[in-house]
Amino acid sequence: MLTLEKKIVGLKIDVDTERGTRIGALNLMRLLDDRGIKATFLFSMGPDNTGRAIRRIFRPGFFQKVSRTSVVKVYGIRTLLNGLFGNGPHIGRRHGSIMRSIAASGHEVGVHCYDHNAWQDKLATWSEARTREEVNHAVDAFTHVFGHKPRTMGAAGWQANKSSLSAYDEHSLSYASDTRGTQAFYPTVKQRIFQTLQIPTTLPTLDELIGRPEYPMDQLISTYQIHIAKQSLNILTIHAELEGMAFMDWFKEFLDDSLAKGITFVPVETIANDLLKNKEKIPRLPLLQGEVDGRSGTLAVHGF
Repeated sequence: MLTLEKKIVGLKIDVDTERGTRIGALNLMRLLDDRGIKATFLFSMGPDNTGRAIRRIFRPGFFQKVSRTSVVKVYGIRTLLNGLFGNGPHIGRRHGSIMRSIAASGHEVGVHCYDHNAWQDKLATWSEARTREEVNHAVDAFTHVFGHKPRTMGAAGWQANKSSLSAYDEHSLSYASDTRGTQAFYPTVKQRIFQTLQIPTTLPTLDELIGRPEYPMDQLISTYQIHIAKQSLNILTIHAELEGMAFMDWFKEFLDDSLAKGITFVPVETIANDLLKNKEKIPRLPLLQGEVDGRSGTLAVHGF
């Protein structure tokens, strides 16, 4: 029998695109506010160059993923053309008022990235100076919108390495959520220990499950609840373009059923603040590159 009462789930919302900011993020804010739930919204602060992701079609597993998630339905033709002919629309400049309204509603806000496509596809090839420049662009854009520096970041595509971790430390973040794994940790690369707490996404994302015969859509709610019951740390990443738009009806049902079973949803900062009360107990674990079931390419994960 599932034991779900008093289970806590940190809810993180990645906002990848201009359309996701303009429509999906607001949809989610209203949905969550109606249920008294606060979450962590991480915004893409710079140009929406989603169309440049076409090069990922050559990655193993990418074509199967976009086929399962009906990418045209999720993102729309206009978004899929962004960035193909020059830079796409600058999200922070166009939609700062939307971002501020979400913060004013009591949700935690932070940085997802500056240019989502560039970070996800090119971080591994960038120099430390280039990575620092990208992080600085994101911080500057966030500060312009909100009037203060971000306290958290969560990298596009779960892409992180020693250069990005170093840039995070320079900005003295409270915590970050760039990785996949099972427990919070301070990342290490070789002999260096980084100072920004990592709180990984511990639950599978919806786009990693939908369309797979082993995960029927009508059983996904129970699939998530089984995961939640088994784990001590539950961090769920959703996407403004998925749960806030194309799969919003499913997400409503998931929330309502989970709330009825006693699950509590909180911003990730709530979990971070609790963990940071006992910093000495947080393990130091190596940052590695690994694969996650249902997602193409490699992602930042922790070792043991």
